[in-house]
Amino acid sequence: MVDRQRGGDPDGASGEDRKPQSDEAHSAFTPPLGVPLPTPPEDEHPTSEFALPQGVAPDSGSRPEGGSAFTLPAGATSPSPYPAFTPPYGIPRVSLTKEEPWQDRMRTMLRMPLAERPVPERVEKAEDETGPAVPRVLDLTLRIGELLLAGGEGAEDVEAAMYGVAHAYGLGRCEPTVTFTQLSVSYQPSLVDDPVTAGRTVRRRGTDYTRLSAVYRLVHDITSAGPGLTLEEAYGRLAEIRRNRHPYPSWALTAAAGLLAGAASMLVGGGVVVFLAAMAGAMLGDRLAWLAAGRGLPEFYQFVAAAMAPAAMGVALSAAHAYVHVQASAVITGGLFALIPGRALVAGVQDGLTGFYITAAARLLEVGYLIAGIVCGVLMVLYGGVHIGGATLNPEAALERQVRPVVQTIAAMLLCFAFALLLQQERSTVLYATLNGGVAWVVYGALADTVRLDTVPATAVAAGLVGLFGQLMARYRYASALPYITAAIGPLLPGSAVYFALLNFAKNDLNTGIAGLTKAAALALAIAIGVNLGSEMARLFIRIPGAGAGRRAAKRTRGF
Repeated sequence: MVDRQRGGDPDGASGEDRKPQSDEAHSAFTPPLGVPLPTPPEDEHPTSEFALPQGVAPDSGSRPEGGSAFTLPAGATSPSPYPAFTPPYGIPRVSLTKEEPWQDRMRTMLRMPLAERPVPERVEKAEDETGPAVPRVLDLTLRIGELLLAGGEGAEDVEAAMYGVAHAYGLGRCEPTVTFTQLSVSYQPSLVDDPVTAGRTVRRRGTDYTRLSAVYRLVHDITSAGPGLTLEEAYGRLAEIRRNRHPYPSWALTAAAGLLAGAASMLVGGGVVVFLAAMAGAMLGDRLAWLAAGRGLPEFYQFVAAAMAPAAMGVALSAAHAYVHVQASAVITGGLFALIPGRALVAGVQDGLTGFYITAAARLLEVGYLIAGIVCGVLMVLYGGVHIGGATLNPEAALERQVRPVVQTIAAMLLCFAFALLLQQERSTVLYATLNGGVAWVVYGALADTVRLDTVPATAVAAGLVGLFGQLMARYRYASALPYITAAIGPLLPGSAVYFALLNFAKNDLNTGIAGLTKAAALALAIAIGVNLGSEMARLFIRIPGAGAGRRAAKRTRGF
């Protein structure tokens, strides 16, 4: 008979031996200490219905004392990582062939519930052969995600790459999580095993699309059909990628910044003198930013220093208008084109549209701080030039749009070429980005100048074509879309709108200045949304096996 008061168990061990009870846990009817318990009546059966009958020995394979109820029996193997139940609506048939880009396959699986994801393909191994250690796979996954996130890749694409690496090495029940500076990945072998979680923090971020493309090729090789890369081979490739130097030296980047500013000044009506002046101002600003970075100053102050040089060049030319007749506003506008953080803006809006709101908010806040640095640097110079130096800068020049199709198209392509060099792109992608930007500018000019469409929708349409062509090219080459998109949106950036808004602020015309900044923000959002919409159109019209389930799984909420 099992002792009810002492909480006995079928194994014969007393409850007090297994888990001491507190004083509050004793019953009010427990006899005082030293008084024996009364014998229960024969007609009562206080034992549990699961207790063993008298005379029956317990099974030797029962769980050990103190073990969990979910502990596997001795000699039993771990259950399959596949779901232990079937959803009431059934599991849809998903066919994700390895001939499709890994971005599409992994994004499709990420948008599915965990229980419905296809399991990793198992490779027959010898009996004495063991797979890679789970912590090593998770570490490789985090290091690859760190390089992608530090290079400016969107959060969804980083998660897709991380899941692809873990899935390729047999970790099916894996959940990656990406925020602005934090990466984590959790793997649970089965429903009864403890999960393994690892994390990593992105301390430094830099722009090197050559390294980004190399990481994409590594992920493609890991997830491709065939034997693939072993874990040690993947680690070796990753170490080689991290050791590689940037493809262009610092002096080439400074020259590219000058070329970008000069080409941008020609877009807004500048000539040869304006081109040279804008180039000199941007190169000086780039050197000042490098000096501030070498002293350990935050990026905000680097942008302040970089913005002051072209603004000072424009104010100086405006003050010397009696000797040199140039469009000073074009000089300052060209310098702003080289500083506006278009890459971070597009990535932030893309993260918001794909549901990564925390990362999107952090990226957009970063864009706000960088633009605030540009505003501070330009406003200090403009205020001093207008109120102290006697410069005659004219805000009304913003209304005088010059139409020079051939010159502006060449300038737009030069701008894209210089932007691609600043992004440290591979030489094989520079030409494609330049052509993509030239086509975008032709479309924008046709809509804004010929059709007389407003600049905001014209910018959105041109940016949509940039995103569409960039995504198609990335799928064709199994690479990231950023090298084909980021540089191509350079001619569409709202440099002139930002400049004339700041000039009105310097002249104490707050209403016009706020209206100018609002227009600049609308143009920036049009660029980001257009790029994202073009990319989604590329995914929408390319048929992928199993994509139907992936599109349904992408639905998150309808507002409730």
